[in-house]
Amino acid sequence: MIAALTITKFRGINIPFAFLGMAILRIPLWLNRDCRFWKLMGSGKDAQVDLAPDFKHWAIITTWENKESCDHFYATSFPVKWFRFFGFEEFTILLKPLSSHGLWSGKQPFKSDQNYKPNTRKIAVITRARINFSKLKEFKSNIKRAADQMKKSDGFILSAGVGENPLLDQATFSIWENAESMKNYAYKSFDHADIIKLTRERKWYSEDLFARFEILQMQGIFNGKAVDDYIPFRETNTNNN
Repeated sequence: MIAALTITKFRGINIPFAFLGMAILRIPLWLNRDCRFWKLMGSGKDAQVDLAPDFKHWAIITTWENKESCDHFYATSFPVKWFRFFGFEEFTILLKPLSSHGLWSGKQPFKSDQNYKPNTRKIAVITRARINFSKLKEFKSNIKRAADQMKKSDGFILSAGVGENPLLDQATFSIWENAESMKNYAYKSFDHADIIKLTRERKWYSEDLFARFEILQMQGIFNGKAVDDYIPFRETNTNNN
């Protein structure tokens, strides 16, 4: 299986076409028999983990049984052409699922081969949750500290916040130097570990998913910077000292 994520930035004058695309692009995606799963999504402020919506950044995630179907979609499909015509900055990453737990809209979208051995140490992670409305205030008051801690963690490279709903359906995409760095942040950093504990105790989510991926291909511009130029946070600190 191949998963593909594209985040596109629209100029202010083209934002109405981004909103329109969220409505009409569902039809060709729904009719595409090769596409196993898809979501059209908005993003947080500056395409980051933030409950405040950013109307300039929009995203699409799809899954495919093979790379040929994925490549054909990106070469010929109406949704991709729409994003590229009205957008001016695009980041696309192709991913191979390594493990996935939980559900997204009642489905398990990322099928993995347990016997597969990744070819690189660098990994990507998607976490997604549907927040209980009654817990939204608690979630909102806590999530920012976890996002801030992530950007300060060793091995962190890049992150984005997306979702189908700007308040209740939230997904975080992140890239890490290796699995150890990601696990250290998830389970050993105080802020994130504390939020995991609160999530379970306070039952913030009605549905959640955690998935890890091998990065097959990554290209484009994200927040004005070529994705190949992103380096781990700790290296940035070293260079600035």
